[in-house]
Amino acid sequence: MVAPSYLKLYESGKLDERITRLYRILESCELCPRRCRANRLEGKKGYCKSGKELIISSYGPHFGEEPEITGRNGSGTIFLTNCNLLCIYCQNYEISHLGYGEEVSIGEAAEMMLNLQSRGCHNINLVTPTHFTPQLVKAISVAAGRGLKLPIFWNCSGYENVETIKLLDGIVDIYKPDIKYSGSEPAKKYSNAPDYFERCKEAVREMHRQVGDLKVDERGIAFRGLLTRHLILPNNLAGSEKVLEFIAEELSKTCYVNIMAQYRPCGRAYEYEELGRRPTSTEYIKVVNYARKLGLHRGFSVP
Repeated sequence: MVAPSYLKLYESGKLDERITRLYRILESCELCPRRCRANRLEGKKGYCKSGKELIISSYGPHFGEEPEITGRNGSGTIFLTNCNLLCIYCQNYEISHLGYGEEVSIGEAAEMMLNLQSRGCHNINLVTPTHFTPQLVKAISVAAGRGLKLPIFWNCSGYENVETIKLLDGIVDIYKPDIKYSGSEPAKKYSNAPDYFERCKEAVREMHRQVGDLKVDERGIAFRGLLTRHLILPNNLAGSEKVLEFIAEELSKTCYVNIMAQYRPCGRAYEYEELGRRPTSTEYIKVVNYARKLGLHRGFSVP
């Protein structure tokens, strides 16, 4: 078993330096591209509706991830409450938009990580972690001091500040960003983020620089690398072709790409006629065939 990268930083004391730098950002928050500059250390809330305290909706072994992440015993998933992107069609609308969850201390979050390790999970899967980056890194440090040895899996929306991602170098072992849109208009209309694709590309390039393509052990379980996801929206609203071109041409043709067809209207999607249905099988196959044409081949089913 390959030791997770954060243990070296912890043992050298450099992890504490990263934590200090990350918490300093909360004084005028720029963790994500929103750069709303709320002083979250004083309890002010940013665009993400979050202040100083960590808020978690649930945790436990999760078997709905990619096979390389789930393995046999599940992914040790911690669902963070609130979100910095807030897509109107979010399938976790109650958590991301409505704030379902409870405040927990750093020590309690560390105990969750250790509990998941004791239950045989293969990684610590932090879902929608961006807006709680300082608190989560501190919890990782506390858990490392108590024996945590699992890879850290950063499961995010892709709307990231590249400077924040740089501060995670040597802490995160596996990155799984969504790459939701290539067009600014849909990104603005459905996520209020017209700069989504530009910010996402910057961040994902840095993620790939840090960890490279997805690597698996002899059991087929991931221990390091980049895994990308792209959710097909009906009527090609996601601009899937340009997303796949970015992955193939600027990252790697051996990049893992989970092309997802499970979109269904959730949240406020029914307010928009064009979002009011699932993608068709024809729409899905068209995107998959285009990925294959570009030379991509990992992470999706080829008809």
